[in-house]
Amino acid sequence: MAFDTIIANGTVIDGTGRLRYEADVGISGGRIAAIGRLESAEAARVIDATGLIVTPGFIDMHTHSDLSLLDDPGGDSKAHQGVTTEVVGNCAYSPFPVGPDGPESLRRSARQGFEWDWTDLDGWAARLESQGIGLNVAPQVGHGSIRKAVGLTTDRRPTTDEIERMRRLVAESIEQGAFSMSTGLTTAPSMYADTHEVAALAEAMNPYDGAFYVTHARVWGGNHVGAIREAMEIGRRAGVPVQFSHMAIIDSRHYGEGEEMVGVIERARADGLDATYDVYPYTAAGSGLAQSLPSWLQEGGDEEMLRRIRTPEGRRRALADMKKGHFRGLPWKFDAVVISTVGSDANQHLVGMNVEQIAAEREADPMETYLDLVDEESNHVGAVVHNRVESDVRYFLSHPLAMIGSDGNAVSPTGAYAHEKPHPRFYGTHPRILGRYVREQSLMSLETAVRKMTAMPAERLRLKDRGRVEEGCVADLAVFDPSTVIDRATFEDPHQLAAGIPHVMVAGEPVVLDGEHTHARPGRVLRRGG
Repeated sequence: MAFDTIIANGTVIDGTGRLRYEADVGISGGRIAAIGRLESAEAARVIDATGLIVTPGFIDMHTHSDLSLLDDPGGDSKAHQGVTTEVVGNCAYSPFPVGPDGPESLRRSARQGFEWDWTDLDGWAARLESQGIGLNVAPQVGHGSIRKAVGLTTDRRPTTDEIERMRRLVAESIEQGAFSMSTGLTTAPSMYADTHEVAALAEAMNPYDGAFYVTHARVWGGNHVGAIREAMEIGRRAGVPVQFSHMAIIDSRHYGEGEEMVGVIERARADGLDATYDVYPYTAAGSGLAQSLPSWLQEGGDEEMLRRIRTPEGRRRALADMKKGHFRGLPWKFDAVVISTVGSDANQHLVGMNVEQIAAEREADPMETYLDLVDEESNHVGAVVHNRVESDVRYFLSHPLAMIGSDGNAVSPTGAYAHEKPHPRFYGTHPRILGRYVREQSLMSLETAVRKMTAMPAERLRLKDRGRVEEGCVADLAVFDPSTVIDRATFEDPHQLAAGIPHVMVAGEPVVLDGEHTHARPGRVLRRGG
């Protein structure tokens, strides 16, 4: 038998958690055609994997590459990590559905001025695939985008008619192939929804096999356990599985309470609810500055928020509320908030500085400076926030219910995001697990780590032919050196590609070969049930 490609002399870790074994992997027509000793077989390409590990391509369970792949279609930052599938549409945001008022409120992260010519998942997918992308994308529909599509951007309960319209939009997106609905319950306008609203919309997914609810939960001050309880309650009411996003403790008063948090999920599972979570291996978060502002200030979208900030009364009220803490009670730590991106040329020099430093430079109060930055940048300002501890990260990573999600974008060091200082998770999440937490710290076995990045997310997404090295599966594969694989991206210099992952294949086509990006674009938009 002749193959398109043979990956020869490697050690296979198949993604299921089973122990590694030595074998060649033969690929034909984009799929794994044979696993075994293939030294006598012919192939158009032979990749020598002596001393290397062959695994399924990594499925990044939590990303925000919905639009960044239109800007940087190669997805270099993720491809060089061994990622072959990006799960997008998280934290209540998706670039669909588009309501009657148009796409302006959904443009948020696009850097190039491309024409927005879609209104639904099908149209967005067609745009991505017509342009070509280096990685696969698994879409979810965002609750915030659904609320915006029906004009519900303020802090009020929806009418019966609005609930039904939103339920139809959820169902339409799931029917077009979305894997789930996501919420972002500390971001506007998703945070204005109560448990009843979210459960009613999640329940619209109940008839669709495998569709699930994923949540960036209400991690208000002191609500780290309550947020998980609400997520499990929504899953129970809706009758759908639950994926809890970027598990962490961001309230310093409650560091060390991870066991109590995960215990809520364990008890829900014991009662029959299918629930898991994802986590990234860093002690810092990344977000827009506005996410920590009072909820009333954000009502109605960016223009309304900026209008309020720019009035004396609005600013006085905002500052009075900010003095009570952020996220409803968390203490402000302005030296922990480091600016990662701004929209204007005038403030580019602030990238990499923390808010306290900026305030000192301006001889201003840090709270005033925080509001000024949102105002000056018309809310196009992001930050890295150092707000968690390593011991909690280690606990959440090592738990059997955890899978890996970067919460980062697929970008390029020389692309549209090159002038920014994004969170290093964009470039380092998966090799950081393999190098730091497996090789250096022995927090988990290599087989366990690979499973958390491959078969576990594939099972959550019900991807029957991905996430495993198995005959008949799609040849999404990563080949890495277990002795050298590591992240190189830092908070100070994030645009550094990972090391030790010389080969990555998407549907049998190399996107990284001998450590270099091939510029191939074999990726596609995956669909639920497909």
